[in-house]
Amino acid sequence: MSASSDDAQFMQEAIRLGLLHLGQTSTNPSVGCVVVRDGKIVGRGTTAVGGRPHAEPQALAEAGELARGATAYVTLEPCSHHGKTPPCADALIASGVSRVVISVTDPDERVSGRGIAMLRDAGIVVETGLLEEEGRHSLAAYLTRQTKNRPYVILKLAVSQDGMIGRMGEGQIAITGPAARAEVQQLRAETDAILVGIGTAVADDPELTVRIPGLQGRSPVRIVLDPLLELPLTSKLVRTARQVPVIVVGREEVFGSETGEQDLPPSVLPDISPTRGEIDSLPASVQNVDLGTSGQAQPISPLVGEMPGRAEGGIPTTNANETTAQLESRRQALESAGVEVVYCHPYHPEQLLPALASRAISSLLVEGGAKTARLFLEAGYVDRILLYQGPGTIGQGGIETPIRKTDIPSDFKHVGTRIVGDDSLDEYEREV
Repeated sequence: MSASSDDAQFMQEAIRLGLLHLGQTSTNPSVGCVVVRDGKIVGRGTTAVGGRPHAEPQALAEAGELARGATAYVTLEPCSHHGKTPPCADALIASGVSRVVISVTDPDERVSGRGIAMLRDAGIVVETGLLEEEGRHSLAAYLTRQTKNRPYVILKLAVSQDGMIGRMGEGQIAITGPAARAEVQQLRAETDAILVGIGTAVADDPELTVRIPGLQGRSPVRIVLDPLLELPLTSKLVRTARQVPVIVVGREEVFGSETGEQDLPPSVLPDISPTRGEIDSLPASVQNVDLGTSGQAQPISPLVGEMPGRAEGGIPTTNANETTAQLESRRQALESAGVEVVYCHPYHPEQLLPALASRAISSLLVEGGAKTARLFLEAGYVDRILLYQGPGTIGQGGIETPIRKTDIPSDFKHVGTRIVGDDSLDEYEREV
C-alpha cells in the first residue's frame, strides 16, 4: 500500500509494541496496536502475557471515546472468530474507528480475510500491507507455526577467530564477551524454548535460563535431545526442573538386533556428519546419530544467579544389551525430579518440530552442540542464524563450527553485521 510518513511512523510503534511480549503469549501471536486521533496516539495495546486480552481491545480501552473516528494501526489482521475472547474485529467496529491499517494478513484459516471483510462490511476503511516485511519479521514465530506446523528455529553460534566453537572435553569456554552474552540472555527471554544435545548438556552442564535481573521469570522451556535418558540427576537442568520446565526427548525405539553397528545406540556410533539425503537413505537405527557434544576450554565465570560447578554422577553410556528396566528406571528418576520425558525421534526434526508446535512452542533457540546445529541446518529447518565472532582463538583440539560466513545457504538473506562489545555479529534470515 502507499502510505504517508505518519502512517509508517504509527505502524512502527505498533510493531515495537508487538515485540514487547515475544515468547510470552502462548499459541497467540504477540500483536501491537495503536489508536491515533488527530495525529496523536490515544491508545496503545500489546497482546497480554498468556495470550489474552488481545492488543486491540486494550488499545481501544485506553483510547475510550477518542477512538470514535480514529485510525487503528495493528500488526496482524484482527481476529474474526469467537474463541476464549470475542472477535477483535467486533471490538473495532463497536468502538467507532473509521479506518484500520494492517501490516500482515493472518494465515489462520479461521481469520484470513474474514477480519478485513467484517470491518469493510461495517463501513470502515481498511488498508493492508503497511511495513509488511517488518511486520512479518515481528510475527515470524507465529507465522511459521501457522503455515509450516513447526516452531521458528533460531541457530546461535559463538565462533572463535580460527573457526571453532569450543575445545573437545573441556567444558564451557568464553568465546564472546559480556555484551554478546547479555544479548543472548535477552534472546532467551523472547523465545519459547531452547534446545541442546545430550553431549552439550553433560559436557557443559548449562542452566539455559534467563539471568537478566527482572526477567528471570521469562526463561524458556529447556529441551535436551537425549535418546537414552543420560541426563545426570545432579545436572543444573534437572536440579532446576521444578522452577523452569525441562523436556528430555528420548528415542521411541532403543533396541535393534544384538549384532551389527547399525543397531548400536547413538552414543557408541562413529562421529559422522551425514547430509540430509544420506540420513534419509539410511536405516532408522543409523539415522539416530549422537548430535550434541560441544566441549569448551576456559571456564566462564558464572553469571548472576547461575549455580557453579559441574554435573557429577552422570549415567554411563549404555550398550545394546541394556535392559528396558534400566531405561524405565532412568525415566522414573528424571520424572521424579520434575523433568518431563517424551519419546519422539530426537534426531528427526521433521517429526520433533511439529510435536513441539503442538505443545504451544512457536519459537525454538538451538544453542548447543556442533552436531545438533548441523542436524537442523542439513535438514533445512533453520530460519535465522546468529553468528557471533569472538576475537580469540581456540587452537589445537578445537571443535569446528558447523557453518561459517562463507558457506551460508543461498536462500538466507544477510541482514547485517554489527559490533557487540569486542565481538561482531552477522545475522542471516530466510523469508518468513
